Amino acid sequence: MPPRTSLGQPWPVRGRPMTMNHPVFLVCAWACALLVGGCASYQPLPLPERAQLMNGVGELHHSLPATATHEVSKAIDVQQPLDPRQVGLLAILNAPELRTERGEFAVAQAGVVQSGLIPNPSMSLGYAALLGGPGIAGAWTASLAQDVASLVTYKSRVAAAKTHVEQVNADLLWKEWQVAQKARLLAVGIYWTDQSLRFSRTQLNLLTRTAGEMQRAVEQNNATLPDLTPLLASRAALAQSVATLKLQQLKNWADLNALLGLVPSARFAIAAPAARQASDDVDALAASVSRRRPDLVALQLGYRAADEGVRSAILGQFPALVLGGTWGMDTSKVRTAGPTVTFDVPIFKRNQDQIALSRATRLLLREQYQVRLDATESTIRALRTRMAVVATQLVGAQQDAATAEAQAATARAAFAAGNLDARALTDYASTVLARRLTVIDLERAAGEAQVGLELELGLGLPQTRLAPLDNAHES
Repeated sequence: MPPRTSLGQPWPVRGRPMTMNHPVFLVCAWACALLVGGCASYQPLPLPERAQLMNGVGELHHSLPATATHEVSKAIDVQQPLDPRQVGLLAILNAPELRTERGEFAVAQAGVVQSGLIPNPSMSLGYAALLGGPGIAGAWTASLAQDVASLVTYKSRVAAAKTHVEQVNADLLWKEWQVAQKARLLAVGIYWTDQSLRFSRTQLNLLTRTAGEMQRAVEQNNATLPDLTPLLASRAALAQSVATLKLQQLKNWADLNALLGLVPSARFAIAAPAARQASDDVDALAASVSRRRPDLVALQLGYRAADEGVRSAILGQFPALVLGGTWGMDTSKVRTAGPTVTFDVPIFKRNQDQIALSRATRLLLREQYQVRLDATESTIRALRTRMAVVATQLVGAQQDAATAEAQAATARAAFAAGNLDARALTDYASTVLARRLTVIDLERAAGEAQVGLELELGLGLPQTRLAPLDNAHES
């Protein structure tokens, strides 16, 4: 029944009523369908409930992925003693601290998606019902507008975002290199500490036997207490040294196992570090290090992204501009349509803040890159000098150790013949141990310097990322 006036007469109805086939309803339904179809759905990602430490090296992920299409994956034989380089690769494949790589890279890739999106167009609809007056229909208004200012900086934004992804990738590779470096240095330290413990224990056993023989001689009145005292003192000092080495070794193993994702009590055999001579073309390698070192490449990419940011900020001076069109129909069914333009008048703000910030950021990254280059050059020169000095000292220390061992052998023969007392024999044995430990310390220093030089020159480590994208381990 039509509505009535206060006098009981039907209210006049002007214009056609809207139906489901009306164009406005069709447009709204189409827009809602697009909106719902483009929405993402929720997927839960529960937190882990327990730690994922492995009990032994055999449980670690040890397959090296292929770095090129024509290559096949290779596996590290974890049943054999592992050299420091292999330990470093295992650290890359299993280090818990590298498990965040997937998330960091995904965040950078999301930035590319974000930079490639342009603002959605704005649409407005309006309807005014006719309540009185000379009109014959309700009034309609519709408008559609698009921000075109963002299109001006689109290319620079996308280029900066893609460069940032490459920078993050280089940073993550450098993080893998640093993890491998820590593992390699710990493996070198563990190997040579084991050698020190082996020689020290041998000497401690020798002193213990000699002290026992001297103790029996004192009890039989064949020696005096002053003959026994130096032996006991030397044995106590050496026992303390062995205990200190054991504690240091325990810490080294705990640090290495933490890098590998192993329980602290896990142990495996470490092979002797390969003896390598310093490269003769260190200067040439140092000159081209900026093309190999991931951290230097990352700084270059960061500078390039900052340079694109400067371009984008300069283009951002273009005033905000919105283009669109309107359509309308008044109550007398008069229809109108036409374009609309909305823009800022750049009187007070012309993007000066973003331009100044982007230029300052670019300058900062340039100086950081120069500082890193200078530090790299200085470190390479220092390591090369250190390796030369250690090599010279090592030759002399090995000669001294060989002489001391020959003298100790003569002393043991003299002691057995009764021509040398226990105190003198202990001094000879202590000299052998000191000379041998000096050689071991120099060997360790040479190995650590070699590992450090390889890292500084960008050598000996994979040029592509190896850390797996998931936490799965081989059975």
